[in-house]
Amino acid sequence: MANTGSVSLATILFLFLFQAALNKGAAQEPVVSQNLVTDNVSVVEGETAIISCRVKNNDDSVIQLLNPNRQTIYFRDMRPLKDARFQLVNFSDNELRVSLSNVSLSDEGRYVCQLYTDPPQEAYADITVLIPPGNPIIEARDEVLSEGNETEMTCTALSSKPAAIIRWMKGDKELPGKPKVELTYDRMYTVTSRLTFTVGKEDDGVPVVCIVDHPAVKDFRAQKYLEVQYKPEVKIVVEFPQGLTREGENLALACQAKGKPQPQRVNWLKVDDDVPSHAVITGGDLYIENLNKSYNGTYRCMASNSVGESYDDYILYVYDAPTTTPLPTTVIITTTAITTTSNPEANQDTAPSTEPAAHDSRAGEGAPRTVDHAVIGGVVAVVVFAMLCLLIVLGRYFARHKGTYFTHEAKGADDAADADTAIINAEGGHTNSDEKKEYYI
Repeated sequence: MANTGSVSLATILFLFLFQAALNKGAAQEPVVSQNLVTDNVSVVEGETAIISCRVKNNDDSVIQLLNPNRQTIYFRDMRPLKDARFQLVNFSDNELRVSLSNVSLSDEGRYVCQLYTDPPQEAYADITVLIPPGNPIIEARDEVLSEGNETEMTCTALSSKPAAIIRWMKGDKELPGKPKVELTYDRMYTVTSRLTFTVGKEDDGVPVVCIVDHPAVKDFRAQKYLEVQYKPEVKIVVEFPQGLTREGENLALACQAKGKPQPQRVNWLKVDDDVPSHAVITGGDLYIENLNKSYNGTYRCMASNSVGESYDDYILYVYDAPTTTPLPTTVIITTTAITTTSNPEANQDTAPSTEPAAHDSRAGEGAPRTVDHAVIGGVVAVVVFAMLCLLIVLGRYFARHKGTYFTHEAKGADDAADADTAIINAEGGHTNSDEKKEYYI
């Protein structure tokens, strides 16, 4: 009974003050106050919003909070509105703070903080209700894809507010989608993004992720793994011989083929001719005994599956049988398999491919040889030895002829009394003076 009287008294007092304020402000509209401040609020549906009316310099004026319909929620610390979701958090001369729990979309709008001055002052707090989307739904047009084909995927984020943003990732690469936004009858947004792209064999097993960005949720995503079928990759491996192919030797080739689905058929053929009649073909292996030059040509391994067909080539060139022990030779074999497709219409839209680089058993033509270092070392040793021998012979020759003189002196000069007599008595006199020679080597 006491509570009822208290509430009634508070209500009467509120109405009296409210009417008085209206009478005072009848001649003048409320103004937006610089002294009264509040903040906009964004809240996720179902959570709690806090509305705060603050006064910088209060002169004991009354603060009240009104809802978007201009109904009083709190007058000072009293709540005339019969909605228990509104609760008083703090009341003082400088602040009126109220909480609104279990927020719904109907609570969205502009709330008014009002200060009873002359004229009345108002500040506005806009409550925005965020509604997260449902779990994203990702769909693919094709469950199983073929290499080189185009596919389409869609991702949908249902019933959100505001509209969600959808992004696409394929592996670690972001792809652009085409979004479509629809506004439903209940003021919700449904967003559908469409992604179109072409797949290759490298996309097999790669995840495609739909990422939904929304202020109410974080890391909202859905993903789907790609399953891509592709035509075989074919490679010919020479098991023996390791060097040059010579007459009388044997040849063994292994054909390795890998694709999705796995190739069921692997065939050997000889381009522009028949495979030798005694050649043995076992699965992907080709074996030819006792080679001769009539077997020269291009041998091709072909593999196919439901997607297409591919091949790799090996060029056989048979050399003469060695008459002496041949120098060791290493042959480097390189190959690039060029595949063909079983879809003729697709080939019309693509540029013509070049001929495949095939294995080649010829030395110097398509298969460069490495130089034998032992042969080079032997040649260098012979040259060095020959130069040393030449230096020794020249040294001995110069040593034997170094400082040798040949002279013819006048005989009898030692017995002469003086120089004149020696010249006169010299054997041969002056007649032989022109024969006096000196030799130096």
